[in-house]
Amino acid sequence: MASSEANDRQPAHSGLVVGLLLLAYIFNFLDRQLLAILKIPIKAELGLSDTQLGLMGGIAFAALYSTLAIPFARIADRRGRVPVIAAAVAVWSLFTALCGLGQNFWQLFAMRMGVGIGEAGGVAPSYALIADSVPQERRARSLAIFSLGIPLGSALGLVAGAWLTVHLDWRYAFAVIGLAGLPIAWAIRRFVPEAPHIAGGPPTATFAPPAATFGDVAGRLARKPSFWLLSFGAASGSICGYGLGFWLPSYFVADLHLSLTDMAFYFASIVLIGGSIGIYLGGRIADRLRVTSIGADAGVPAVAFLLTAPLYAAAMAAPSLAIAWPLFALPYMLSLVWLGPIVSAIHRLVPPTERATASACFLLINNLIGIGLGTFLFGFLSDQLKPVYGAASLHYSILLGLGFYVVAATLCGLAAIRLKRDIVDTTQQ
Repeated sequence: MASSEANDRQPAHSGLVVGLLLLAYIFNFLDRQLLAILKIPIKAELGLSDTQLGLMGGIAFAALYSTLAIPFARIADRRGRVPVIAAAVAVWSLFTALCGLGQNFWQLFAMRMGVGIGEAGGVAPSYALIADSVPQERRARSLAIFSLGIPLGSALGLVAGAWLTVHLDWRYAFAVIGLAGLPIAWAIRRFVPEAPHIAGGPPTATFAPPAATFGDVAGRLARKPSFWLLSFGAASGSICGYGLGFWLPSYFVADLHLSLTDMAFYFASIVLIGGSIGIYLGGRIADRLRVTSIGADAGVPAVAFLLTAPLYAAAMAAPSLAIAWPLFALPYMLSLVWLGPIVSAIHRLVPPTERATASACFLLINNLIGIGLGTFLFGFLSDQLKPVYGAASLHYSILLGLGFYVVAATLCGLAAIRLKRDIVDTTQQ
């Protein structure tokens, strides 16, 4: 009887965990995407180059975000996920607000590093908390729901950033949106219960520390080819994903001649609708196909990545904004299909007590390459192509960068073949 009651409580427990973590992830990407639109007035006021903006949006954030994710994940695995996540939300929110005080490139660079420090403690422990709280048959779907924070937060960042900039100032935009994240940190610390160790079991108040050292976890992952294929496959897709997310607003303003506000609503609708559908369907399809195909967590993203590059190229050749909208929305949808399936696959490579650390190892590769290289690469190529293509240099920079989606599709396809041999005993999942 007690066991039945515990199982009845599980959906509500899981829903609370996923719901509040989703809210935090919305603010995570709201703070990230904010710079993508505010860089337009920042560039005009501070006289920055595209390369400087790419560095500020990329390596300034990614360097500490990626590397500190591992020690923060170890703390989360040993002492509990919830306090680490709550502290992370508070730190990145405060540094986002402080960006409004920046007077030059280096000050903004330093503040963005602070945002990266905060966000380093958010994602990997959240992945692990969800995986520990949700049964395997619903895990990719739940991780996909959590990942809806990407399009929701990105869309809100575009619209809110444009509105606040037009009606107030870009500095106020940073301050208002940054400080708005602090109540979320309090709510997570106050209301989210710590997860059980065995996914699908009843919530418990205890949290036993894992026996495995970081070296044990890293060594276990390093011996599995599917980990490397999945990580570098996702990273290749993220080079384009973060690069396009950062530079398409500038493309819409410069090439399509949209005002800041019109661009924000145009791009936000693409991000919100296309991204939400892609992330959710990716998790649902992978959960369904995994019943008969263990490699579905890698195969589904491989197909999606392969279709993304030519569709983006077609969108950029569209003769009108109306025709371009669905052509941009479809590849944006496909480009985010990977989130639920690949993270779920990474969790299947290790025992439950090592999930936060495994997530951090994956995120180290994905984010250091994806964020660090993506935003910089598109901006650098744009500056280098200006002597030849002039004002159209960003257009050609984006077209060249789409080749990374083909690389991502190839690596994920290879991972689908190998994944069956690398997953740990399913009785541990």
